[in-house]
Amino acid sequence: MRAIFRNRDFRWLFAGRVVTNIGDSLYFIAAMWLVYNITGDAFYSGLAGFLTLLPSTLQFLTGPLVDRWDIRRTLVGTQVIQAVVITAIPVADWYGVLTVELVLVVMPTLALINQIVYPAQSAALPRLLDDEELVSANSAFAIAYQGIDMVANGIAGVFIGLVGAISLFVFDAVTFGLAALMFAMVTVPTANVSGAEDDASGSDVASTDGGVADDDPDSYLEELRGGLGFLRGTFLMWLILGVTVVNFILGFALATMPAYADTIDIPSMLGVVGAAGAYGILMGGYAGGNFLGAIGANAVDGYPLGRIMIVGFTFAGLSATAAIAVHWLPITALLIVLAFVPVGVVNVQLSAVVQSAPPEEFVGRISSVLGSASSVATPFGALAGGAAASAFGPRIPMFGLGAGLFLLATYVILMPGLRGLSRVDQLELQV
Repeated sequence: MRAIFRNRDFRWLFAGRVVTNIGDSLYFIAAMWLVYNITGDAFYSGLAGFLTLLPSTLQFLTGPLVDRWDIRRTLVGTQVIQAVVITAIPVADWYGVLTVELVLVVMPTLALINQIVYPAQSAALPRLLDDEELVSANSAFAIAYQGIDMVANGIAGVFIGLVGAISLFVFDAVTFGLAALMFAMVTVPTANVSGAEDDASGSDVASTDGGVADDDPDSYLEELRGGLGFLRGTFLMWLILGVTVVNFILGFALATMPAYADTIDIPSMLGVVGAAGAYGILMGGYAGGNFLGAIGANAVDGYPLGRIMIVGFTFAGLSATAAIAVHWLPITALLIVLAFVPVGVVNVQLSAVVQSAPPEEFVGRISSVLGSASSVATPFGALAGGAAASAFGPRIPMFGLGAGLFLLATYVILMPGLRGLSRVDQLELQV
Protein backbone atom coordinates (compact mmCIF):
# COMPACT_ATOMS: atom_id res chain seq x y z
CA MET A 1 0.00 0.00 0.00
CA ARG A 2 2.95 2.34 0.55
CA ALA A 3 3.64 2.49 -3.18
CA ILE A 4 0.44 4.39 -3.96
CA PHE A 5 1.40 7.17 -1.55
CA ARG A 6 4.49 7.92 -3.62
CA ASN A 7 2.04 9.38 -6.15
CA ARG A 8 1.78 13.10 -5.32
CA ASP A 9 -1.71 13.54 -6.75
CA PHE A 10 -3.05 10.50 -4.91
CA ARG A 11 -1.64 11.91 -1.67
CA TRP A 12 -3.55 15.17 -2.12
CA LEU A 13 -6.72 13.33 -3.18
CA PHE A 14 -6.44 11.07 -0.14
CA ALA A 15 -5.80 14.00 2.20
CA GLY A 16 -8.83 15.84 0.85
CA ARG A 17 -10.97 12.74 1.31
CA VAL A 18 -9.86 12.40 4.93
CA VAL A 19 -10.72 16.00 5.75
CA THR A 20 -14.09 16.02 3.97
CA ASN A 21 -14.96 12.70 5.63
CA ILE A 22 -14.42 14.36 8.99
CA GLY A 23 -16.96 17.00 8.03
CA ASP A 24 -19.44 14.43 6.73
CA SER A 25 -19.23 12.28 9.86
CA LEU A 26 -19.58 15.14 12.30
CA TYR A 27 -22.54 16.83 10.62
CA PHE A 28 -24.48 13.57 10.24
CA ILE A 29 -24.14 12.63 13.91
CA ALA A 30 -24.81 16.19 15.07
CA ALA A 31 -27.82 16.65 12.79
CA MET A 32 -29.46 13.29 13.55
CA TRP A 33 -29.14 13.88 17.27
CA LEU A 34 -30.24 17.52 16.98
CA VAL A 35 -33.45 16.45 15.24
CA TYR A 36 -34.20 13.86 17.93
CA ASN A 37 -33.28 16.30 20.71
CA ILE A 38 -35.53 19.07 19.34
CA THR A 39 -38.56 16.84 18.83
CA GLY A 40 -38.09 13.91 21.24
CA ASP A 41 -39.78 11.73 18.62
CA ALA A 42 -38.10 8.85 16.76
CA PHE A 43 -40.38 9.50 13.79
CA TYR A 44 -38.49 12.72 13.04
CA SER A 45 -35.19 10.83 13.26
CA GLY A 46 -36.60 8.51 10.62
CA LEU A 47 -37.71 11.47 8.53
CA ALA A 48 -34.25 13.03 8.84
CA GLY A 49 -32.66 9.75 7.82
CA PHE A 50 -35.06 9.45 4.88
CA LEU A 51 -34.31 12.95 3.61
CA THR A 52 -30.56 12.53 4.10
CA LEU A 53 -30.33 9.11 2.47
CA LEU A 54 -32.78 9.77 -0.38
CA PRO A 55 -30.26 11.71 -2.53
CA SER A 56 -28.10 8.58 -2.73
CA THR A 57 -30.78 7.04 -4.95
CA LEU A 58 -30.08 9.80 -7.48
CA GLN A 59 -26.34 9.15 -7.60
CA PHE A 60 -26.63 7.34 -10.94
CA LEU A 61 -27.69 10.65 -12.51
CA THR A 62 -24.36 12.20 -11.54
CA GLY A 63 -22.26 9.52 -13.23
CA PRO A 64 -22.31 10.94 -16.77
CA LEU A 65 -21.67 14.40 -15.33
CA VAL A 66 -18.66 13.17 -13.37
CA ASP A 67 -17.28 11.50 -16.49
CA ARG A 68 -17.63 14.76 -18.47
CA TRP A 69 -16.82 17.45 -15.91
CA ASP A 70 -13.38 18.57 -14.78
CA ILE A 71 -12.76 16.36 -11.77
CA ARG A 72 -10.62 18.84 -9.86
CA ARG A 73 -13.07 21.71 -10.30
CA THR A 74 -15.94 19.42 -9.35
CA LEU A 75 -14.26 18.38 -6.10
CA VAL A 76 -13.29 21.93 -5.14
CA GLY A 77 -16.68 23.41 -5.99
CA THR A 78 -18.66 20.86 -4.00
CA GLN A 79 -16.59 21.50 -0.87
CA VAL A 80 -17.07 25.27 -1.08
CA ILE A 81 -20.84 24.88 -1.48
CA GLN A 82 -21.04 22.51 1.49
CA ALA A 83 -19.10 24.95 3.67
CA VAL A 84 -21.60 27.70 2.88
CA VAL A 85 -24.72 25.56 3.34
CA ILE A 86 -23.77 24.10 6.69
CA THR A 87 -23.20 27.51 8.30
CA ALA A 88 -26.97 28.09 8.09
CA ILE A 89 -27.52 26.02 11.25
CA PRO A 90 -25.17 27.88 13.66
CA VAL A 91 -26.26 31.22 12.19
CA ALA A 92 -29.92 30.36 12.77
CA ASP A 93 -29.14 29.25 16.31
CA TRP A 94 -27.25 32.50 16.97
CA TYR A 95 -30.32 34.51 16.01
CA GLY A 96 -32.68 32.21 17.92
CA VAL A 97 -34.58 31.00 14.85
CA LEU A 98 -33.29 27.42 14.61
CA THR A 99 -36.07 24.94 13.80
CA VAL A 100 -36.23 21.26 12.99
CA GLU A 101 -37.47 22.23 9.53
CA LEU A 102 -34.19 24.04 8.79
CA VAL A 103 -32.15 21.02 9.85
CA LEU A 104 -34.34 18.83 7.65
CA VAL A 105 -33.53 21.09 4.67
CA VAL A 106 -29.78 21.38 5.28
CA MET A 107 -29.18 17.63 5.72
CA PRO A 108 -30.49 16.46 2.32
CA THR A 109 -28.86 19.44 0.59
CA LEU A 110 -25.44 18.37 1.85
CA ALA A 111 -26.21 14.75 1.02
CA LEU A 112 -27.20 15.69 -2.53
CA ILE A 113 -23.87 17.43 -3.07
CA ASN A 114 -22.06 14.33 -1.81
CA GLN A 115 -23.58 12.29 -4.63
CA ILE A 116 -21.17 14.15 -6.89
CA VAL A 117 -18.16 14.06 -4.56
CA TYR A 118 -17.70 10.33 -4.12
CA PRO A 119 -18.15 9.23 -7.76
CA ALA A 120 -15.69 11.97 -8.72
CA GLN A 121 -13.12 10.62 -6.28
CA SER A 122 -13.76 7.09 -7.52
CA ALA A 123 -13.40 8.14 -11.16
CA ALA A 124 -10.09 9.85 -10.40
CA LEU A 125 -8.42 6.71 -9.02
CA PRO A 126 -7.98 4.70 -12.26
CA ARG A 127 -6.61 7.84 -13.93
CA LEU A 128 -4.00 8.30 -11.22
CA LEU A 129 -3.03 4.66 -10.55
CA ASP A 130 -2.45 1.36 -12.36
CA ASP A 131 -5.07 -1.40 -12.22
CA GLU A 132 -2.99 -3.53 -9.86
CA GLU A 133 -2.89 -0.63 -7.39
CA LEU A 134 -6.67 -0.13 -7.24
CA VAL A 135 -7.37 -2.65 -4.45
CA SER A 136 -4.77 -0.94 -2.26
CA ALA A 137 -6.14 2.49 -3.16
CA ASN A 138 -9.72 1.49 -2.42
CA SER A 139 -8.61 -0.11 0.82
CA ALA A 140 -6.84 3.13 1.77
CA PHE A 141 -9.94 5.15 0.87
CA ALA A 142 -12.17 2.80 2.84
CA ILE A 143 -9.80 2.90 5.82
CA ALA A 144 -9.91 6.69 5.71
CA TYR A 145 -13.70 6.74 5.32
CA GLN A 146 -14.51 4.19 8.01
CA GLY A 147 -11.61 5.13 10.27
CA ILE A 148 -12.71 8.74 10.32
CA ASP A 149 -16.30 7.62 10.90
CA MET A 150 -15.23 5.45 13.82
CA VAL A 151 -13.29 8.22 15.55
CA ALA A 152 -15.50 11.15 14.54
CA ASN A 153 -18.77 9.43 15.48
CA GLY A 154 -17.56 8.67 18.98
CA ILE A 155 -16.00 12.09 19.47
CA ALA A 156 -19.08 13.82 18.08
CA GLY A 157 -21.39 11.99 20.47
CA VAL A 158 -19.22 12.77 23.49
CA PHE A 159 -18.77 16.38 22.37
CA ILE A 160 -22.52 16.81 21.94
CA GLY A 161 -23.11 15.35 25.39
CA LEU A 162 -20.70 17.83 26.95
CA VAL A 163 -21.21 21.13 25.07
CA GLY A 164 -24.04 20.65 22.57
CA ALA A 165 -24.32 20.03 18.84
CA ILE A 166 -24.19 23.54 17.35
CA SER A 167 -20.42 24.02 17.71
CA LEU A 168 -19.81 20.98 15.53
CA PHE A 169 -21.43 22.68 12.55
CA VAL A 170 -18.96 25.57 12.74
CA PHE A 171 -16.09 23.09 12.76
CA ASP A 172 -17.66 21.31 9.78
CA ALA A 173 -17.56 24.48 7.69
CA VAL A 174 -13.83 24.76 8.36
CA THR A 175 -13.18 21.15 7.32
CA PHE A 176 -14.98 21.62 4.00
CA GLY A 177 -12.89 24.71 3.29
CA LEU A 178 -9.66 22.84 4.00
CA ALA A 179 -10.75 19.95 1.78
CA ALA A 180 -11.35 22.39 -1.09
CA LEU A 181 -7.76 23.63 -0.81
CA MET A 182 -6.41 20.07 -0.85
CA PHE A 183 -8.45 18.99 -3.86
CA ALA A 184 -7.19 22.07 -5.69
CA MET A 185 -3.68 20.57 -5.55
CA VAL A 186 -4.67 17.41 -7.49
CA THR A 187 -3.69 17.05 -11.16
CA VAL A 188 -5.92 14.44 -12.85
CA PRO A 189 -4.92 12.91 -16.22
CA THR A 190 -7.54 12.71 -18.95
CA ALA A 191 -9.51 9.49 -19.29
CA ASN A 192 -8.05 6.84 -21.56
CA VAL A 193 -11.11 6.29 -23.76
CA SER A 194 -11.40 2.75 -25.17
CA GLY A 195 -10.90 2.58 -28.90
CA ALA A 196 -9.14 5.90 -29.11
CA GLU A 197 -5.77 6.22 -30.79
CA ASP A 198 -3.53 6.80 -27.80
CA ASP A 199 -0.66 8.23 -29.76
CA ALA A 200 -2.80 10.76 -31.56
CA SER A 201 -4.85 11.75 -28.57
CA GLY A 202 -1.93 12.36 -26.27
CA SER A 203 -3.55 10.30 -23.52
CA ASP A 204 -0.39 10.41 -21.44
CA VAL A 205 -0.48 14.19 -21.21
CA ALA A 206 -2.01 15.39 -17.98
CA SER A 207 -4.87 17.81 -17.87
CA THR A 208 -4.98 19.62 -14.55
CA ASP A 209 -8.73 19.19 -14.30
CA GLY A 210 -9.17 15.66 -15.62
CA GLY A 211 -12.21 16.28 -17.78
CA VAL A 212 -13.32 14.19 -20.74
CA ALA A 213 -12.84 15.64 -24.21
CA ASP A 214 -15.63 17.94 -25.31
CA ASP A 215 -15.88 16.30 -28.75
CA ASP A 216 -17.57 13.20 -27.31
CA PRO A 217 -20.77 12.90 -29.39
CA ASP A 218 -22.74 10.96 -26.76
CA SER A 219 -25.44 12.88 -24.99
CA TYR A 220 -25.98 12.76 -21.26
CA LEU A 221 -28.89 10.31 -21.62
CA GLU A 222 -26.94 8.10 -24.01
CA GLU A 223 -24.06 7.92 -21.55
CA LEU A 224 -26.49 7.11 -18.74
CA ARG A 225 -28.07 4.32 -20.77
CA GLY A 226 -24.59 3.07 -21.60
CA GLY A 227 -23.74 2.68 -17.94
CA LEU A 228 -26.99 0.85 -17.22
CA GLY A 229 -26.55 -1.36 -20.27
CA PHE A 230 -23.01 -2.27 -19.28
CA LEU A 231 -24.26 -3.65 -15.95
CA ARG A 232 -27.17 -5.60 -17.44
CA GLY A 233 -26.72 -9.35 -17.16
CA THR A 234 -23.66 -9.20 -14.88
CA PHE A 235 -23.34 -10.70 -11.41
CA LEU A 236 -23.46 -7.18 -9.98
CA MET A 237 -27.10 -6.89 -11.01
CA TRP A 238 -28.00 -9.99 -8.96
CA LEU A 239 -25.98 -8.73 -6.03
CA ILE A 240 -27.76 -5.39 -6.16
CA LEU A 241 -31.15 -7.09 -5.75
CA GLY A 242 -30.09 -8.70 -2.50
CA VAL A 243 -28.36 -5.64 -1.14
CA THR A 244 -31.46 -3.52 -1.85
CA VAL A 245 -33.62 -5.60 0.50
CA VAL A 246 -30.97 -5.65 3.21
CA ASN A 247 -30.41 -1.89 2.95
CA PHE A 248 -34.09 -1.35 3.70
CA ILE A 249 -33.56 -3.17 6.99
CA LEU A 250 -30.29 -1.34 7.69
CA GLY A 251 -32.08 1.98 7.15
CA PHE A 252 -34.77 0.73 9.52
CA ALA A 253 -32.12 0.30 12.24
CA LEU A 254 -30.18 3.48 11.42
CA ALA A 255 -33.19 5.72 11.99
CA THR A 256 -33.88 4.01 15.30
CA MET A 257 -30.35 4.48 16.65
CA PRO A 258 -30.83 7.87 18.42
CA ALA A 259 -33.92 6.63 20.27
CA TYR A 260 -32.25 3.28 21.00
CA ALA A 261 -29.25 5.09 22.50
CA ASP A 262 -31.71 6.93 24.75
CA THR A 263 -32.88 3.58 26.24
CA ILE A 264 -29.75 1.38 26.34
CA ASP A 265 -28.15 0.53 29.68
CA ILE A 266 -25.11 2.78 30.23
CA PRO A 267 -22.45 2.07 32.91
CA SER A 268 -21.98 4.79 35.51
CA MET A 269 -18.47 5.64 34.28
CA LEU A 270 -19.99 6.72 30.94
CA GLY A 271 -22.98 8.47 32.45
CA VAL A 272 -21.45 11.92 32.01
CA VAL A 273 -21.81 11.76 28.21
CA GLY A 274 -25.44 10.60 28.43
CA ALA A 275 -27.57 9.32 25.57
CA ALA A 276 -25.82 11.55 23.01
CA GLY A 277 -22.50 9.95 23.90
CA ALA A 278 -24.06 6.49 23.69
CA TYR A 279 -25.37 7.34 20.22
CA GLY A 280 -21.91 8.40 19.11
CA ILE A 281 -20.33 5.25 20.55
CA LEU A 282 -22.85 2.99 18.79
CA MET A 283 -22.35 4.78 15.48
CA GLY A 284 -18.61 4.64 16.10
CA GLY A 285 -18.93 0.88 16.52
CA TYR A 286 -20.70 0.66 13.18
CA ALA A 287 -17.91 2.62 11.49
CA GLY A 288 -15.23 0.76 13.47
CA GLY A 289 -16.31 -2.58 12.06
CA ASN A 290 -16.19 -1.22 8.53
CA PHE A 291 -12.78 0.27 9.31
CA LEU A 292 -11.33 -3.05 10.47
CA GLY A 293 -12.88 -4.77 7.47
CA ALA A 294 -11.25 -2.28 5.12
CA ILE A 295 -7.87 -2.94 6.75
CA GLY A 296 -8.36 -6.68 6.40
CA ALA A 297 -9.58 -6.60 2.80
CA ASN A 298 -6.13 -7.29 1.36
CA ALA A 299 -5.65 -10.22 3.77
CA VAL A 300 -8.59 -12.12 2.21
CA ASP A 301 -7.79 -11.10 -1.36
CA GLY A 302 -6.91 -14.68 -2.25
CA TYR A 303 -10.28 -16.17 -1.26
CA PRO A 304 -13.35 -16.50 -3.51
CA LEU A 305 -15.71 -13.55 -3.12
CA GLY A 306 -18.77 -15.81 -2.93
CA ARG A 307 -17.36 -17.69 0.04
CA ILE A 308 -16.31 -14.46 1.76
CA MET A 309 -19.86 -13.12 1.52
CA ILE A 310 -21.54 -16.30 2.81
CA VAL A 311 -19.27 -16.79 5.84
CA GLY A 312 -18.92 -13.09 6.55
CA PHE A 313 -22.59 -12.13 6.47
CA THR A 314 -23.60 -15.17 8.54
CA PHE A 315 -21.12 -14.14 11.23
CA ALA A 316 -22.33 -10.55 10.95
CA GLY A 317 -25.95 -11.57 11.48
CA LEU A 318 -25.10 -13.53 14.62
CA SER A 319 -23.07 -10.64 16.06
CA ALA A 320 -25.73 -8.01 15.32
CA THR A 321 -28.51 -10.08 16.88
CA ALA A 322 -26.44 -10.70 20.01
CA ALA A 323 -25.61 -6.99 20.25
CA ILE A 324 -29.25 -5.95 20.61
CA ALA A 325 -30.07 -8.89 22.90
CA VAL A 326 -27.35 -7.86 25.39
CA HIS A 327 -28.58 -4.23 25.55
CA TRP A 328 -25.56 -2.99 27.56
CA LEU A 329 -23.54 -0.25 25.88
CA PRO A 330 -19.96 -1.63 26.12
CA ILE A 331 -20.81 -5.16 24.90
CA THR A 332 -23.40 -3.96 22.39
CA ALA A 333 -20.89 -1.56 20.82
CA LEU A 334 -18.23 -4.30 20.64
CA LEU A 335 -20.60 -6.74 18.95
CA ILE A 336 -21.68 -4.09 16.46
CA VAL A 337 -18.00 -3.63 15.57
CA LEU A 338 -17.69 -7.37 14.90
CA ALA A 339 -20.91 -7.40 12.86
CA PHE A 340 -19.63 -4.84 10.37
CA VAL A 341 -16.12 -6.20 9.78
CA PRO A 342 -17.34 -8.46 6.91
CA VAL A 343 -19.29 -5.54 5.45
CA GLY A 344 -16.10 -3.48 5.27
CA VAL A 345 -14.24 -6.32 3.57
CA VAL A 346 -16.88 -6.82 0.87
CA ASN A 347 -17.23 -3.07 0.23
CA VAL A 348 -13.54 -2.80 -0.66
CA GLN A 349 -13.64 -5.91 -2.84
CA LEU A 350 -16.66 -4.71 -4.83
CA SER A 351 -15.18 -1.23 -5.32
CA ALA A 352 -12.08 -2.78 -6.88
CA VAL A 353 -14.20 -4.86 -9.27
CA VAL A 354 -16.22 -1.84 -10.40
CA GLN A 355 -13.10 0.21 -11.07
CA SER A 356 -10.92 -2.39 -12.78
CA ALA A 357 -13.37 -4.37 -14.95
CA PRO A 358 -15.02 -1.67 -17.13
CA PRO A 359 -13.28 0.79 -19.47
CA GLU A 360 -12.03 3.92 -17.69
CA GLU A 361 -14.59 6.19 -19.35
CA PHE A 362 -17.41 4.08 -17.85
CA VAL A 363 -16.13 4.02 -14.27
CA GLY A 364 -17.92 7.15 -13.05
CA ARG A 365 -21.37 6.23 -14.33
CA ILE A 366 -21.11 2.53 -13.37
CA SER A 367 -19.91 3.44 -9.88
CA SER A 368 -22.79 5.88 -9.47
CA VAL A 369 -25.37 3.41 -10.84
CA LEU A 370 -24.15 0.76 -8.42
CA GLY A 371 -24.24 3.20 -5.51
CA SER A 372 -27.75 4.38 -6.31
CA ALA A 373 -29.23 0.95 -6.94
CA SER A 374 -27.71 -0.65 -3.86
CA SER A 375 -28.93 2.14 -1.58
CA VAL A 376 -32.34 2.89 -3.08
CA ALA A 377 -34.23 1.15 -0.27
CA THR A 378 -32.28 2.66 2.65
CA PRO A 379 -34.17 5.97 2.96
CA PHE A 380 -37.52 4.21 2.84
CA GLY A 381 -36.27 1.82 5.50
CA ALA A 382 -35.29 4.81 7.63
CA LEU A 383 -38.74 6.34 7.27
CA ALA A 384 -40.41 3.05 8.20
CA GLY A 385 -37.98 2.51 11.08
CA GLY A 386 -38.67 5.92 12.57
CA ALA A 387 -42.41 5.31 12.41
CA ALA A 388 -42.04 1.84 13.96
CA ALA A 389 -39.80 3.11 16.77
CA SER A 390 -42.24 5.92 17.49
CA ALA A 391 -45.12 3.44 17.73
CA PHE A 392 -43.50 0.37 19.34
CA GLY A 393 -40.21 1.55 20.85
CA PRO A 394 -36.71 1.39 19.35
CA ARG A 395 -35.47 -2.09 20.32
CA ILE A 396 -37.65 -4.16 17.97
CA PRO A 397 -36.52 -2.27 14.82
CA MET A 398 -32.90 -2.67 15.93
CA PHE A 399 -33.26 -6.46 15.76
CA GLY A 400 -33.87 -5.98 12.04
CA LEU A 401 -30.14 -5.34 11.62
CA GLY A 402 -29.23 -8.95 12.33
CA ALA A 403 -32.16 -10.20 10.27
CA GLY A 404 -30.98 -8.21 7.27
CA LEU A 405 -27.45 -9.60 7.42
CA PHE A 406 -28.75 -13.17 7.73
CA LEU A 407 -30.99 -12.50 4.74
CA LEU A 408 -28.05 -11.38 2.62
CA ALA A 409 -26.05 -14.53 3.47
CA THR A 410 -29.05 -16.69 2.56
CA TYR A 411 -29.54 -14.85 -0.72
CA VAL A 412 -25.92 -15.42 -1.77
CA ILE A 413 -26.25 -19.13 -0.95
CA LEU A 414 -29.40 -19.45 -3.06
CA MET A 415 -27.97 -17.62 -6.10
CA PRO A 416 -25.45 -19.78 -8.03
CA GLY A 417 -24.11 -16.72 -9.85
CA LEU A 418 -23.13 -15.18 -6.52
CA ARG A 419 -22.29 -18.31 -4.54
CA GLY A 420 -19.68 -19.33 -7.11
CA LEU A 421 -17.91 -15.96 -7.50
CA SER A 422 -14.14 -16.38 -7.67
CA ARG A 423 -11.34 -14.13 -6.42
CA VAL A 424 -11.73 -10.42 -7.14
CA ASP A 425 -8.72 -10.25 -9.46
CA GLN A 426 -10.24 -13.02 -11.60
CA LEU A 427 -13.69 -11.46 -12.01
CA GLU A 428 -14.79 -9.69 -15.18
CA LEU A 429 -17.98 -7.83 -16.03
CA GLN A 430 -19.48 -9.59 -19.03
CA VAL A 431 -21.47 -7.28 -21.31
